[in-house]
Amino acid sequence: MAEDVETKRLKGMGVRFAYETLRDEILSLDLPPGSVLDETSLAERFGMSRSPVREAIIRLAGDDLVVTLSNRSTIVAPIDIQSFPKYVEALDIAQRMNTRLAAELRTDSDLEAIAARQQDFVTAVRSGQHLAMSEANKDFHMSIAAAGRNPYLAAFYDRLLNQGRRMLHLHFRYLEEGNEGHLLTEEHDEMLAAIRDRNIERADNLAHLHTRQFRDNFMDFMKRNYLKDAALVPLGTSAATEGVA
Repeated sequence: MAEDVETKRLKGMGVRFAYETLRDEILSLDLPPGSVLDETSLAERFGMSRSPVREAIIRLAGDDLVVTLSNRSTIVAPIDIQSFPKYVEALDIAQRMNTRLAAELRTDSDLEAIAARQQDFVTAVRSGQHLAMSEANKDFHMSIAAAGRNPYLAAFYDRLLNQGRRMLHLHFRYLEEGNEGHLLTEEHDEMLAAIRDRNIERADNLAHLHTRQFRDNFMDFMKRNYLKDAALVPLGTSAATEGVA
């Protein structure tokens, strides 16, 4: 029995190691979209059997980071540019609603938590490490969602932020190319100030501008490097976004 428990523990550690390693490589784009994930090759790389690698890939599929094709091969999930306008529309709504609620309902302890996560983000930006930046960015926004006291909106927001982390890396690269990395921290500071002041309308507007800036910069980066004639869809013009502000 003890041997079985130890075997399960070691297997669990193997799954976690494979999952976290592959997740970080996918999020940081070290494993580009479309890369084939071969269980045998990965097992050899990690020095483990195929079983924990397979379980790690299943977890990555649950995160929408890998997909299995009709021929049963597994690849890193593509970044769907055609669906990007719909993604941004959903992100805009989630970001605005969570930020509005935070401005209305926040407590002093919430402000402390948001400020701490912002300081973590500033530190990550200074390090220039995109993986740390995207993780800290998510933590900052989720601390705002926690202050909004709506677990359903927070869960929706969390999933959207996870889905957008690879695109956020390209956004970071865009800002670095233009030496505009300071804009990231300044926008967060303004959102924190609006929440601290309980200025709901300003918090809403800043959240909207934050999403729009991400959208515009990401699409500009893609146009320059990968796309031609990519169209931007204005935020706040569809039926879905009317009446949010």
